[in-house]
Amino acid sequence: MHPEDVRAILDRTGVVRRGHFLLTSGLHTELFLLCAQVMQYPHELTAIAAAMAVPFRGAQVEVVVGPAVGGIILAYEVARQLNARGIFAEKSEEGRMVLRRGFTVRPGERALVVEDALTTGGSTRNVIDALRAAGADVVGITALVDRSGGAIDFGVPLHALLTMRIETWPPAECPLCRAGVPLVSPKDTAWVSERPS
Repeated sequence: MHPEDVRAILDRTGVVRRGHFLLTSGLHTELFLLCAQVMQYPHELTAIAAAMAVPFRGAQVEVVVGPAVGGIILAYEVARQLNARGIFAEKSEEGRMVLRRGFTVRPGERALVVEDALTTGGSTRNVIDALRAAGADVVGITALVDRSGGAIDFGVPLHALLTMRIETWPPAECPLCRAGVPLVSPKDTAWVSERPS
């Protein structure tokens, strides 16, 4: 799947949002990708997951792991494409990613980490740490979108369907704040989206 095809899917499923957004990191941006929107359209998601699985078809992946919440559905669908198990990690009270709900990995089990969108790579690193602590062999990372522009190095192969460099600013340097554009938290805002044709 070519990057322009991925971008077309994201546009028509309402993933791409423009405005003045407050990111979890505290930074501001004018472009936000709400990747959860594409998850509501199984035929679109199947095509995306199949493309995400392609670089790892020969890697003998045994388990695919995504971080909750954004990686749950994606991990399941990529795992289906690779004929592997699909599980997810979630945050502990201390803020670390852990395996719960009876999910485990075996020592030496070949694990692929999936992400809907990478920005700083923090949650992905936490998933990798949890898997390695349990003895898994992390063979790579597959992502729908890498918003860092390819700047993140995890020490294992990373393949993203779409790589973008999305500009962010600290609040004191934000041109949208200076222009008086209202600031919103993109995941907490109700959005009207069009159903893809």
